[in-house]
Amino acid sequence: MIQGSRTWVFPGRPIIAATGVVGGPFEAKGSLARDFDQLFDDIWMAESSFENAQKKLMEEASRTAIAKAAKNPEDIQFVLAGDLINQMTATNFACRSLGIPYLGLFGACSTSMEGLALASLLIEHKEADYVLTGSASHNAAVEKQFRYPTEYGAQKPPTAQWTATAAGVAVIGRGEEGTSVSSATIGKVIDRGLTDPYNMGAAMAPAAADTIEAHFTDLNRDPSYYDYIITGDLGRIGLPIMKELLRQRGIMVTDDQCIDCGVMLYKEEQHVQAGASGSGCSASVVYGNILNRMQDGEITRVLVAATGALLSPLTSRQNESIPCIAHAAAIEQKGGKGQP
Repeated sequence: MIQGSRTWVFPGRPIIAATGVVGGPFEAKGSLARDFDQLFDDIWMAESSFENAQKKLMEEASRTAIAKAAKNPEDIQFVLAGDLINQMTATNFACRSLGIPYLGLFGACSTSMEGLALASLLIEHKEADYVLTGSASHNAAVEKQFRYPTEYGAQKPPTAQWTATAAGVAVIGRGEEGTSVSSATIGKVIDRGLTDPYNMGAAMAPAAADTIEAHFTDLNRDPSYYDYIITGDLGRIGLPIMKELLRQRGIMVTDDQCIDCGVMLYKEEQHVQAGASGSGCSASVVYGNILNRMQDGEITRVLVAATGALLSPLTSRQNESIPCIAHAAAIEQKGGKGQP
């Protein structure tokens, strides 16, 4: 099933049986508001802390996905998920209430596709019938940990990105038709020596380019195979850098073909500097807008490369550089163009 050095191919085509996408009040004003299953009008979400609000995002998205799949929690064998808060407490506490066997993942903002790749692997090898996977982030909780509390009102540079208050979760299973995962390429940790925690897009772009190049090399595939190559949170700074790096390596992607979840989520007038970020960003955009467009027949094949910066507040204060990673998953409609 492995092809090349780092790509898993899934002949059985695990399907994305259902998704749950939940967001906050800022996301309700964004470009993709209609693709959310639920939008809270209060950033506290009737909780006592922002961390508990993030937990609630994950719980609500998970319950929504399970219900839309017409399943009960006991029908799901495993949860593969994680987040950005210390020790992934928001996801841990959410899984405490879900009561489903849980494997915690940390890939920073790449967690969404890391989870999808591993969930598909379990389904392909019949180690589970249904797996729940996804991630959540909360602007006030994550910004407080990695930058400054939002109440502090610190000014951010134009390269900074806005952490999304959102969760995206999917139920992965088996089926004859629907939106499926055809392959996944596992990323390497790439560090080009950047140290600015306010410029994640530039730091993560080389990791995205490395994984995407490996995907095309392993599968002997041309970029034209996909309608879109979607990155998770490179934003307006990192996306053009990634495209240039790919072209330098002979991967001739087009500008229209390459889109980024962090650029898509918000409107121009929302003033989010270089775009959105957070582990809930790519999860909510892919499991919301992208999956909806695929189910409507607008899109047939996409490659999603979710990117993560593997830093911590401590390593930033110690002036360490920022190691980054990207995990990619190919998502296709069964019975689409050129398919049996």
